[in-house]
Amino acid sequence: MVELNETTVGDNSENGAHNMVRLIIDNCEVVVSEHTTILDAAKSVGIQIPTLCYLRDLNEIGGCRVCVVEVEGCDQLVAACNNYVLDGMVVHTNSPKAREARRTNVQLLLSQHDSQCTSCVRSGNCNLQTIANDLGIFYLPYQRHLTGEGWDFDFPIIRENDKCIKCMRCIKVCESVQGLGIWDLTNRATHTAVGTRGRAPIGKTDCVACGQCITHCPTGALRERDDTETVFDALANPDKIVLVQIAPAVRSAWGEELGIPREEATVERLACALRRVGFEYVFDTDFSADLTIMEEGSELLERLGAAAKGEGDSRGWPMFTSCCPGWVRFVKACYPEFVDSLFTSKSPQQMFGAIAKTYYAKVLGVEPERLFVVSVMPCTAKKAECALPSMVGEGGAPDVDVALTVREMVRMIRASHVSVDTLVEEPLDTPLGFGTGAGVIFGATGGVMEAAVRSAYYLVTGKNPDADFFTDVRGLDGWKEAVADIDGTKVRVAVAHGLGNAARLLDAIRDGRVGYDFVEVMACPGGCVGGGGQPQHDGMEMAFERGKNLYFLDENADIRRSHENPDVKALYDNYFEQPLSHKSHMLLHTDHNKWQMPPSPQRNRNGYVINPNAKLQG
Repeated sequence: MVELNETTVGDNSENGAHNMVRLIIDNCEVVVSEHTTILDAAKSVGIQIPTLCYLRDLNEIGGCRVCVVEVEGCDQLVAACNNYVLDGMVVHTNSPKAREARRTNVQLLLSQHDSQCTSCVRSGNCNLQTIANDLGIFYLPYQRHLTGEGWDFDFPIIRENDKCIKCMRCIKVCESVQGLGIWDLTNRATHTAVGTRGRAPIGKTDCVACGQCITHCPTGALRERDDTETVFDALANPDKIVLVQIAPAVRSAWGEELGIPREEATVERLACALRRVGFEYVFDTDFSADLTIMEEGSELLERLGAAAKGEGDSRGWPMFTSCCPGWVRFVKACYPEFVDSLFTSKSPQQMFGAIAKTYYAKVLGVEPERLFVVSVMPCTAKKAECALPSMVGEGGAPDVDVALTVREMVRMIRASHVSVDTLVEEPLDTPLGFGTGAGVIFGATGGVMEAAVRSAYYLVTGKNPDADFFTDVRGLDGWKEAVADIDGTKVRVAVAHGLGNAARLLDAIRDGRVGYDFVEVMACPGGCVGGGGQPQHDGMEMAFERGKNLYFLDENADIRRSHENPDVKALYDNYFEQPLSHKSHMLLHTDHNKWQMPPSPQRNRNGYVINPNAKLQG
């Protein structure tokens, strides 16, 4: 009998050296190192074993039993995802025994699954659907049992438990990567389900709406709240002028679901697609990203000047970026003592909306009430951000009316019967449609920091640095730190992405173990390129490739520093006068204390204690 291995994660060897083992998989000779799973060994020779619950290094529980294979000499089928190869092993991935077990396991999952695929957002992009079709499952021998549990459909994240296969992915991502533990198993035995921890309403938890649970769900059990019909209604309203802004990270991902190669899926082609959908004006959020740098950079220098005089926060805590709404929600829920250290600058999304309904309304010569502002974001937390009571204009109208994910935008393009083969490059509208390379890299972790340092150097010295003089914060390490030399002034900086990493960083700052002047945090692993509103590719992490694309665009941009954006310069000359002016404070800044996270059963009176099992990513 073959001796099976316990589930392990990562390299368990002390020196990293491995012995090589030789085995046979589906009549193919395979040579791999020990401590290689059967799943990875098969993949190395082009044999794809189906999986549902598997996430590398995160969820390797073999719970779905879809990846079971037959090993000669073993009485039982084994899970390929969490069993290591052995020398001389002979594996059959698709034997009659393995295939029948796989069919039965999937049929049992479907017996508790809402199979109305035509009305599911994941139809055509659902791993369960694909596997069921590959196995030839066209009817069920078992009676279907659905629970029909209710949900708050106003919240940005929607859960439909009748589509849940209890793979545990959402639980593991929220717990081990984000450190929040919003999701948990509820009930027992055949009534076991996934729900919020303590069965609290989702709006009463510490959920930051980052959407990582959505992007890692293999079915349609988790999705964003769909706001496309609201936008279609606005487009059909003759009294409304509908503007749309495109976030930096969107340009690196929007073509994925439409089959457009990344080098062809330019933001100019996207502008063409959106105009064909019906949007009257198409702008680039890179513009307001550059504007954010001017406001945040000035705010940082003001803070550093006060600190040099012994003024300000006596604890010496750094300033934190505030452009990621998931991160802001996390601070308010879990580390409220740091709220006053957040920059008061609004996010680029909200800055754009505020400018559109004031400055741009005057440019057009129309009443602000006629403008309907839509944003396309790689993020689900942006839906919650634009609904905040502090993100409104003088008349109480929201700065941004609707925030769409990239997935929603793609659905609108398809619903409008736009032929992607006929798309041509069209310029974005002005004067709010031009962004620099610095604005582009906002979408990758470390990008805000790098862009800010480029302009901070100019604001201090009056001279432009080389655009690549400070690149130490690039990469996917979960917690990066560096020192930026601004003409002899040493600015200590840190960058974190993923909230589990953010929690460790904040704990270290609070305990006095580290000290910084400026810190960037993004809620999603990899930054916005890995956002919860991006296209879904089951089992694949796309943040690295998308981020590379943003840095490529920055490298080839004509202008790479935010303070050189001619439209930003004109906005200050003609409207705001200068960064941190009274008017800019009124429109471009906010008070994070004007709203509160709802009371949560996960939080005690001393604040939320981060999940100790959250692991450092990167």
